[in-house]
Amino acid sequence: MAPNNPQREAWRERAIEMYLPLAGHLAQRFRGRGESLDDLVQVAAVGLIKAVDGFDPDRKNDFISYAVPTIAGELKRHFRDKTWDIRVSRRVQELRQAILAVWDPLTQQLGRTPTAKDLAIHLGVTESEATEGLLSTNAYSALSLDTPIGVNESGNSITLSDVVGGPDDALVTAEERATLAPKLRELPKRKKQILAKRLFSDMTQAEIGADMGISQMHVSRLLNQCLTELSSE
Repeated sequence: MAPNNPQREAWRERAIEMYLPLAGHLAQRFRGRGESLDDLVQVAAVGLIKAVDGFDPDRKNDFISYAVPTIAGELKRHFRDKTWDIRVSRRVQELRQAILAVWDPLTQQLGRTPTAKDLAIHLGVTESEATEGLLSTNAYSALSLDTPIGVNESGNSITLSDVVGGPDDALVTAEERATLAPKLRELPKRKKQILAKRLFSDMTQAEIGADMGISQMHVSRLLNQCLTELSSE
C-alpha cells in the first residue's frame, strides 16, 4: 500500500496501538542497565513505530517476525550509542578505565574470564567496587551476560545476568515465542488497554484503576490474567 493510502494509515494506527504491550515487554528485557523503564519503553516505542512504518504487508510476512528484531535493535542501539560518563561518579569512571586497561592482559594471564574477585585483587579494590566497575563499564555491553563475577553462598558461579537482572519471570520472551502475537490479538480490548497503560505509559495499578473507573485490586487481577494468558503454552 502507498504511504498516503487511507487503509495504510488506519492499519498503522491499529498496529501501533495493538503492539504497544509488545514494545513494553521487550523494554523489560533491558532493565537493570542504568536506565529507567520509562526511558526504555520510549525507546522501544520508537522501534515499534519504525517497524510499523517499514513493514510491507504485501509481502505477507508475520508482522511480529519483523517488529521484534526492529524494536530490539533500537534498544540495543540506544545502549551502544549512549554515553554513561554523566551518570557515574569520577571514582567509578576511573575504576571503569582501570578494568578496561587490565581486562585483556588479565584474561590471558588467567586463561579464563576474570571474576570480580580477580579484578579486585589485581586492582587493589574491594570485590564490591570491582563489581560496580564491571556494571558501569562500557565492557558491560561487550561482555557476555554469562561472564562470571564471583560465587554465591552455595559456591555456585554468579554471572552478570544474575546481578543486572532481566525480564519479569511472569512474561514470556518475545524473541523466542512468536506465539505472543496471536495471544495479544486474542486479548479482550479492556486487557489490551490495561497492558498498554501499565507497560507503555508506566502507570501504576492505582492510576490505571482511577483512569478506567475500576479498583486497583481489579486492575491487579486483570494484569495477572493477561500475564498468565500470554505465558501459557
